[in-house]
Amino acid sequence: MRRAFENKLLRWKQQKNALPLMLVGARQTGKTYLLSEFCKLNFAETILLNFAEKPEYKDFFRPSLVASEIIGRMELFFNRKIDADKTVFFFDEIQDCEEAIASLKYFAESPVDYRMVTAGSLLGVKINRLKSSFPVGKVQIEYLYPMDFEEFLWALGENRLAEEIRKHYTDNQPFAEIIHNKALQLYRAYLCVGGMPAAVKNFAETGRDLMLFNAAIIADISTGYLADMTKYSENVSSVKIHAIYRSMPAQLAKQKRFMYKTVEQGGNREKFQNAIEWLLQANMLLPCILTEMPQPPLSAYFTESMFKLYLSDVGLLVSLSRLKFGDIVNNVEMMYRGFLTENFVAQTFAAHGINLNYWTSGNLAEIDFLTELQDGIIPVEVKAAENVRSHSLGVYTEKYKPPYAIRLSSKNFGFANSIKSVPLYAAHCVE
Repeated sequence: MRRAFENKLLRWKQQKNALPLMLVGARQTGKTYLLSEFCKLNFAETILLNFAEKPEYKDFFRPSLVASEIIGRMELFFNRKIDADKTVFFFDEIQDCEEAIASLKYFAESPVDYRMVTAGSLLGVKINRLKSSFPVGKVQIEYLYPMDFEEFLWALGENRLAEEIRKHYTDNQPFAEIIHNKALQLYRAYLCVGGMPAAVKNFAETGRDLMLFNAAIIADISTGYLADMTKYSENVSSVKIHAIYRSMPAQLAKQKRFMYKTVEQGGNREKFQNAIEWLLQANMLLPCILTEMPQPPLSAYFTESMFKLYLSDVGLLVSLSRLKFGDIVNNVEMMYRGFLTENFVAQTFAAHGINLNYWTSGNLAEIDFLTELQDGIIPVEVKAAENVRSHSLGVYTEKYKPPYAIRLSSKNFGFANSIKSVPLYAAHCVE
């Protein structure tokens, strides 16, 4: 995912008159680090404006948003001549400066080929609450998610294993059991650590030992998220946003779709819809919408009132649920095992651009994810263990005759009876 984004950045650099690039994503997913490294490696000069650290930088965009005048004010302030051919402008925490967001339109339209990259937390929330108009069509928006399992392997130096997982996904040949079990153990460690770069870095630096891993890193990220809910909620009740976020373990454990009454007795859509939208725009939650008919486009058959929600990162879910690492690593039979697995798959699919949808036939059957892949609409069933017998998948395949089905579980690679068996550690290969 990050390698693909880095390649996209290089292509952006080579474009003539490229639009300003805006990197959107939840806090602590590595947006600032990625863009800082890109700027350092690809440009002679970087003008970095962090509006959270230095609010006075907002004055560069007052009293006018004319690009040449903004540059002139920067030159006077920094006491240097800015060469646009050698310089990249990096506006960080841009959500704290509405004028900087608006200025991107004028930089995009300038005859000078300015190179602008921007990042910030809660940009989705800010964009939908701008007092001035957002520069639609003048900005290239990209999304960054937590690290997926393949990136987790790269961070641990397991490049060969990562490469072999992709090969076995393609040819459906099972791993030797010793390799399969190694990959499963690493996958379970990922469930504990999650994909936040700071957490993954700490896990790698402590010798992959969960006893030494600093779990406070994840707890601190959760605390930061809750603080953001208060700071940036504006017209939406932060109390309601907090209540929904904290209810997620119970939501995922108790039922297959989001229930307002789990947040609060007597809760309803009218009371909590705005708070849910805030969390979705902040990239803290991922929506999975019910699709009535498995026909393209799936969006034409959405039932918007029926949906599931997942956390953006399974490590945050483990922390919020206060689960024991030992139970996860030892694959202890527990009610939470299923929803952790499903959340892992949801965040993996979202990071790879697969829209999250599910299908149900009343109380008779349910397919965890319906995916629009290259081969058509493919049902994906998720199982936490090796016991993969499923009535639901049989009902669906008998009714709709898909080209094949995918079953994600703890079982090894394989293909039989039109079912592609994919170990959970290869969920990122689905495309």
